Amino acid sequence: MEKQEEKLSLLTEMIAFAVVDGTLHEREYLFLKMIADELQVTSDDFKSLFHQENYPVVIKSEFERIQQFYRLALLMHCDGVLHEREQIKIHEIGINMGLNPHAIKRVLKAMESSPTNIISPDFLLEVFQEQLN
Repeated sequence: MEKQEEKLSLLTEMIAFAVVDGTLHEREYLFLKMIADELQVTSDDFKSLFHQENYPVVIKSEFERIQQFYRLALLMHCDGVLHEREQIKIHEIGINMGLNPHAIKRVLKAMESSPTNIISPDFLLEVFQEQLN
């Protein structure tokens, strides 16, 4: 990901998703901060995102859309509570990203059944690649 605008948009989308259940859990905030650090977003820019509206930039690369979907899924699980609103919203976001609904369901089901809520990158890409064939 190259443009700062894209990075900020991804984080803004994640912040909006994190509060869809009505609260921002400390573990969700720490996860968001970790992603911001990974994307090399400054602390001041990161903090300012909590006071902005969500105007998402369309992600052109399918790999980056899958990666963002997985980040959102990890965020959904990091507070240890799966809210119905989160589950509905992540399906909606995945479909709006142009991801296959069956692959979305498989990934979320695999994450839910995993003791750590984490799946391997190979499995993640394999599930979405299967749907292309």
